[in-house]
Amino acid sequence: MSATYDPIAFELFKNAIFSIADEMALTVFRTTYSGVLKDNMDYSTGLADADGKLVAQGLTLPGHLGSVPTAMESIMRHFGNDMRPGDAFIMNDPFDGGMHLPDIFIFKPIYHGDERMAFAATVCHHSDVGGRVAGSNASDSTEIYAEGLRIAPLKLYDAGVLNQTIMTFIERNVRLPVQVFGDLRAQLAACHVAEKKFAQVVAKYGAQQTKTFMRETIDYAERLTRKALEGLPDGEWSFEDWIDDDGIDRGKPIRLFVTIRKRGDHMVVDWTGTHPQVKGAINNTLSYTKAASYTGVRSVLPTGIPNNEGVFRAIEVICPAGTVGNGVLPAACAARGLTGFRMTDCMFGALAMMLPDKVKAAGDGGNTGISIGGYHADRKPFVYVDFTCGAWGARPWADGLDGNSHMFANMASHSIEVTEAEHPIQLLAYEFVPDKAGAGKYRGGVPFRRDYRFTEAEGVLQVRSDRRDHRPFGLYGGSPGRPSENYLNPDGENHVLPSKFTMDIRKDDVFRHVLAGAGGWGDPLERDSEAVLRDVRNELLSPVKAEADYGVIIDTARWVVDIEATERRRAAMRKARGWREVPTVQWRDPPPSRD
Repeated sequence: MSATYDPIAFELFKNAIFSIADEMALTVFRTTYSGVLKDNMDYSTGLADADGKLVAQGLTLPGHLGSVPTAMESIMRHFGNDMRPGDAFIMNDPFDGGMHLPDIFIFKPIYHGDERMAFAATVCHHSDVGGRVAGSNASDSTEIYAEGLRIAPLKLYDAGVLNQTIMTFIERNVRLPVQVFGDLRAQLAACHVAEKKFAQVVAKYGAQQTKTFMRETIDYAERLTRKALEGLPDGEWSFEDWIDDDGIDRGKPIRLFVTIRKRGDHMVVDWTGTHPQVKGAINNTLSYTKAASYTGVRSVLPTGIPNNEGVFRAIEVICPAGTVGNGVLPAACAARGLTGFRMTDCMFGALAMMLPDKVKAAGDGGNTGISIGGYHADRKPFVYVDFTCGAWGARPWADGLDGNSHMFANMASHSIEVTEAEHPIQLLAYEFVPDKAGAGKYRGGVPFRRDYRFTEAEGVLQVRSDRRDHRPFGLYGGSPGRPSENYLNPDGENHVLPSKFTMDIRKDDVFRHVLAGAGGWGDPLERDSEAVLRDVRNELLSPVKAEADYGVIIDTARWVVDIEATERRRAAMRKARGWREVPTVQWRDPPPSRD
């Protein structure tokens, strides 16, 4: 910064830039067509500098923290010397800067005169990009070539002229071209808004000062991140967790292993030791593994640090190529979201050793991906895509959150009324499930179930879930959450379904998904008995489980805690432990259990 640096002007500039990224996000929200964007809000927006370095990210998905920089690097590599005003770029190739095929990036360079000053960046999950299964996110695909249309980094607009060939290729390869084109236009609209608002910023501050302030915004984030890291303990911590399977090799667990090394103002997140890439479509790209790593670290840093390139400079992420965290061709990756979420929880396990009073237990393992596709009687296609999660692990100071999206997702639920109006689906149930949250001084979040009734003649149901065998871990004596469940026709034959599958369904079939309960924190016998009573009264916990897990006896006639009986029961439970202390941290899951 120069000697004439004005901190007040810089603060106003920062907020103006951050507001542009947020206004881009609102533009997508207001103009998009598909439910996965307007309801789930599975998208992100950002603003990068002239070199493609992320300066600001909109208030959207943490899961895209690492994606925009990696995608921008690809655009700069391919087109850095071949850009001009009016250009816009499109891409989704997971092996050339992308994440998985449904996530399509749109980048627009922003110019002041003939000088490139910035990039507007958007990434949206599209409801369908072709492939063998409607929704393009099946977990049982075994290679990228089965998953849909793979778009290399290309110019969608060349000096303001639309590349109609690209649009034709997209139109002929997706099931819902009107919806996909509508969502692409929403992304372009967000980029247009960014271009207009950024021009106002340049007009106010001048080109040179704008460039200087953009560099300083990144440097500012780096300084804050490094200062925060300096305040954390130095050392090395490792954690291991397991994905149940990949949906192809059933019952074969997949190891996630992370080591965090922290020295001074620098942190290394090393995934060496993680399972080799698998046949099923849960392989991550490196950018998504970076995003999971950044999200974990950001959860223990102070608020107010901008999400931009400066944060990434202080946190080095390592994941060997050819692993489930960094797949290489021809790895299938459509369902990579599952692995990304689980990597975030794995980060919590390692960070809990570093900062036991700041880190929560594992959540429900989300998100669960559900897609239902097919054709109406007039052969018009329908595609329903839903991502659902809603149970946070217990925190060292409070219970886990109930009905709240995973930290990695920041998603919302589909409107039931809109879903039923737009798709051949009825939502018969959307409710909390008792007795599944992990017990603890602070209990895990309570999961919910959803029942989907299919009303068309036939269709295809695809589900990506987990946490059936390897349950959400508890911390510092907290119990693991109960496993997830899938059923077909629960009020009929009640057929138990695996955690990951694709199958045909018929009219009036009902699919039930039950999320896993989140892990608890601390000794359950230290839980406030009145908190146990409150959960029983709210039907989140049964009186039987209140006694079994917490030693709390509830007088259900008067709805009070029987204090004397509770003291006797807890004393007996402590005595039964004998010399055994409650484990400090439950690092590994108990033997698999399905009861």
